[in-house]
Amino acid sequence: MSGSVLKSGSRRWIWSMAFGCFVCSLSLFVRPSVWAEGKVAIEALKADEVKFLRFNDEHKSQAKLETSIVTYRNSEGVTVRLVGAVHIGEKSYYEGLNDTFRGDDAVLYEMVKPKDMGAPKPNQESKSTVSKFQHLLKDVLHLDFQLDHVDYSRANFVHADLDAETFTKMQDERGESMFSLMLRQMMRSLTHPQEASAVAEDLPTDLIEMISRPDSERQIKLLLARHMGDAEKVAGGLDGEDGSVILSERNKAALKVLKDQLANGKKHISIFYGAAHMPSMSDTLQKDFGFKPIAIEWRTAWDLAIRADQPSLIESLLKDAVKMLDE
Repeated sequence: MSGSVLKSGSRRWIWSMAFGCFVCSLSLFVRPSVWAEGKVAIEALKADEVKFLRFNDEHKSQAKLETSIVTYRNSEGVTVRLVGAVHIGEKSYYEGLNDTFRGDDAVLYEMVKPKDMGAPKPNQESKSTVSKFQHLLKDVLHLDFQLDHVDYSRANFVHADLDAETFTKMQDERGESMFSLMLRQMMRSLTHPQEASAVAEDLPTDLIEMISRPDSERQIKLLLARHMGDAEKVAGGLDGEDGSVILSERNKAALKVLKDQLANGKKHISIFYGAAHMPSMSDTLQKDFGFKPIAIEWRTAWDLAIRADQPSLIESLLKDAVKMLDE
């Protein structure tokens, strides 16, 4: 009996640790403004409902991965919106974000880029390993890439991140790397297995379903979306006692720019960052800046609805193989 329990516990630990590393890799890579009436649901916000990423499968045939826009207001009526984002998604998702940014005085955006580099341009080639991985993933999932569809050239867009030179220097000084962050997440999985075990236990079954069903491509998206719904919780394990460059130091850079924009009289500001950054930013906005959350809206980043004309993964692979032979 004890041996069976031990084996079960060992399997749970292995899958928990694997899932922690899986989400870690994805998270590193993966007011009075214009509200898109009729396209999104704007809800009154309760104190315990501040969340920035969720997998919504309330209707099984119409599941979706959603990110939120949480609006905060201070006593002077100034509004700040935390716009959580995923870096690959539906084209319509990014077009909707473009629309909602039009009413902002300033949109503070993330991007670790060289000091002398201007705003990113659509289809701009990058040598970054992370960028190449994201492009590969968006092709496999038939989604679109954030930098190809968000209009960063607008006058109200303000860079609010570390430059590449400072980012690299700070990581070198801390001895921080992808490997060290993955190791930190693995160690957290050992001490906090409950954070990953609930979803990780189902991972082997999910993988079998993913490769065996006719709608394999949709199953891949469902698998990723379901587990990414817990990415905020797992990503919290990246920060040690002194934080991390990839999360906490970049958040500090963004909030420093926010402070400058507020001092310059900007009244309606959006911070457009990856969803994993947002829980910490939310805490700082409330504790140090005096803002309170007042509303939340959810936007569909991945549409996972069942479609009759959707090809299977095998069909797509075979068609691609035929095209390659023809070339």
